[in-house]
Amino acid sequence: MKKYTPSAKSTDNKGKWLVVDADGAVLGRLASVVAARLRGKHNPMFTPHVDCGDFIVVVNADKIRMTGNKLQQKTYYRHSGYVGGLKSITAEKLLVKSPEDLIRFAVRGMLPKNSLGRDLCKKLKVYAGPTHPHEAQQPEPFDVSKLIG
Repeated sequence: MKKYTPSAKSTDNKGKWLVVDADGAVLGRLASVVAARLRGKHNPMFTPHVDCGDFIVVVNADKIRMTGNKLQQKTYYRHSGYVGGLKSITAEKLLVKSPEDLIRFAVRGMLPKNSLGRDLCKKLKVYAGPTHPHEAQQPEPFDVSKLIG
């Protein structure tokens, strides 16, 4: 009889739906907890090359906090592909313009930089207000305050 460590398959994951309230949470601490749940690291059958994670719905993204002077000093860059096409925006302006992107960028940076990471990003749903359209999936509330202190 062979003894081996079982490896999870992509069909094994059911993927629970969780709702996270970002009201008053620090961006980086929240993003690290969300990225770990998306990846499935809480799961005993975690396998690095398989999607073992949950679906995460983040609400109240417009009430996120950043410590220190990051709101004024942190800059997000993008490039159009043309010469001189570098654009930048500070975290303060991005929080006013599109607070959902602030959380998406933070979580995406903590996920693998490959096709698995791109698939995991699709399982993250972020909304600026307290409501979301995913009530049909019966998401469970997930309290991150006990994990991030």
